[in-house]
Amino acid sequence: MNNNFFAMMFRMKYINRWGLMRSNIIENLSMHSMETALIAHALAEIGNNYFDKNYNSEKIAIKALFHDAPEILTGDLATPVKNHSQAMRDAYKIVENAALDRFIELVPEKMRDSYAELFELTHDEKLLIKAADKLCAYIKCIEETQSGNKEFSSAMESLRKALDTMQLDELKYFIDNFLDGFYLPLDTLRSIDQ
Repeated sequence: MNNNFFAMMFRMKYINRWGLMRSNIIENLSMHSMETALIAHALAEIGNNYFDKNYNSEKIAIKALFHDAPEILTGDLATPVKNHSQAMRDAYKIVENAALDRFIELVPEKMRDSYAELFELTHDEKLLIKAADKLCAYIKCIEETQSGNKEFSSAMESLRKALDTMQLDELKYFIDNFLDGFYLPLDTLRSIDQ
């Protein structure tokens, strides 16, 4: 019996993101996955509370934790490389699916179905997790540019355009109501008299 799934997932912390760019703040896959889960959950709750949606926000958050798990085996392939052509996207999808199959083989058989389900996304789950993923990348750009790193300026502009083209009420609400806080220093964040 192979019980190495959890040990494999804990290897997320060894995969650094943004490999083509100089970062002031190193971000690993584990950090990114947690932040994406937090934002995906928030988007689902925004949808439920402000737009009469019926999302399972807890399930979306858990699925978001695993959204980039294949990168444990593939590494963080830069977006321009991944999206270079349809052939490249198709090839990466094959590699990604092979990684997911391998992960499921590492789960004890009695638990396999419930863990396999974490990698199966409905249309709505895909939309929210993709929006959360892009929003987290944008927030990373905010953090880097706020710390004086101009290396992220172009990525920030590109990601903002991508976010603005997403037709998702929950995302727009988050941007309009919560994004400004990411530009603030800690002392201002802690203040309730803003």
